[in-house]
Amino acid sequence: MKILLVYPRYPDTFWSFKHALKFVSKKASFPPLGLLTVAAMLPGEWEKKLVDMNIKALSDEDITWADYVFISAMVVQRDSAKEVIAHCNKLDARVVAGGPLFTTGYDEFGGVDHFVLGEAEVTLAPFVKDIVDGCAKPIYTSDEFPDINETPVPLWSLINMKHYSSMSLQYSRGCPYNCEFCDIIVLNGHRPRTKDIEQVENELEALYRSGWRGGVFVVDDNFIGNKKKLKAELLPAMIQWSREKRYPFSFYTEASINMADDEELMQLMGEAGFDRVFIGIETPNEDSLVECNKSQNTDRDLAASVRKMQNSGFEVQGGFIVGFDSDPVSIFRSQINFIQRSGVVTAMVGLLNAPRGTRLYQRLNKEGRLLRGSFTGDNTDCSMNFIPKMNYETLISGYKNILNTIYAPKQYYERVWTFLKEYNKPKNRPLRISAVRFYHVGAFVKSIWFLGIREKGRRYYWKLLLSTLLKRPQSFHLSIGLSVFGFHFRRVAAKFDSIPVRNISDLM
Repeated sequence: MKILLVYPRYPDTFWSFKHALKFVSKKASFPPLGLLTVAAMLPGEWEKKLVDMNIKALSDEDITWADYVFISAMVVQRDSAKEVIAHCNKLDARVVAGGPLFTTGYDEFGGVDHFVLGEAEVTLAPFVKDIVDGCAKPIYTSDEFPDINETPVPLWSLINMKHYSSMSLQYSRGCPYNCEFCDIIVLNGHRPRTKDIEQVENELEALYRSGWRGGVFVVDDNFIGNKKKLKAELLPAMIQWSREKRYPFSFYTEASINMADDEELMQLMGEAGFDRVFIGIETPNEDSLVECNKSQNTDRDLAASVRKMQNSGFEVQGGFIVGFDSDPVSIFRSQINFIQRSGVVTAMVGLLNAPRGTRLYQRLNKEGRLLRGSFTGDNTDCSMNFIPKMNYETLISGYKNILNTIYAPKQYYERVWTFLKEYNKPKNRPLRISAVRFYHVGAFVKSIWFLGIREKGRRYYWKLLLSTLLKRPQSFHLSIGLSVFGFHFRRVAAKFDSIPVRNISDLM
């Protein structure tokens, strides 16, 4: 049996890092971890190929080679996934589809022979058996949230790691919180399920033996969902493994803001090599946090929590949302002020949307506020799939103003410096997590050309570099990296000016 695994293209969004990747001569940020894991679950004697369309184009020869074409995608990859399905249909290829996009919205897709929905640990094996027996059904699904201790090590041999800026690893699935707008508990459940220590070490070893040295994104929905097990088992094991291997990886992950409340946890994460964390901050407006049931963010000084993590040696990346029913018109200025004051350099600001299956989707459906069309998953296209309480034109204009402000060179470089002043690398963190490589030097040279010579905001770039060299030389590499990220964010934000502010009635 010949299996082609296809990962559709990502649009140009904040998270694609497309414009920043050019500085380090990489083609994509992360490999398709889900497909690589699915490949490892398939019979060993089957032939397998993988085409990541963020790396190379999908050809007719790729498709005609295969007995089955497996497609997995996130919601933001919907348009590309539809193109892949159409391409396969044109060549009479049999299509198998799974992953988050199809699990929550398979009824939107024609041309798929078999849907393998939910978590592959439950639904893939019955499908494979039926393929062999010649009686495969159209849909395989399950509401079960399986034990992930049996999940195999991803089949890394299917990709060329040199094309990616980071590798990925999963320790847990699920989140203990119940935010109204989030589909994590729909997809992965409310109770965090974790892998055992031996399994995680096997995955680290596999990356190490494959020659990877650099960043590893721990892709968990909420890495600290089970803090007790994390502190007692995983982090001590990661610290020991990293020491024995002389710290080949730096780690970053996603977590809830209550990470700031646990100094022991942050210390252990720092010793293990974690230096970045994405936090869903969402909004400084307390009423909006209560509205969306973001209980872990309420009744706290959000900026102080961010500073505490920065002081503990973490670059805090933040997710922010506008469009809550409780948002006042002043929310746009409040978001700008909070982002600038807190030094959250990578601030991903999006419009509120209601993914299918979420409590927000159900509530808005009851209220008759859902709009036609699908949730795009793209926080850079000014789309909404419901009627907001705030005047729509006011909301979109205010949203555009946030992005045009926080990513303007002056404000962006000021925010980098605010972060660097708070950042305090822990003494117990290794000095060298990964070696400086040739492409790092190339990125610095390119930054001088593109940011220090060609861009209009070049004086702010030079001001940041000189201030860092004089006052915080140990953070010079951070100032360069964050400057490069800013180049990407400005390119993405610039396209907002070309998106017209439509009347809400046009979307109904």
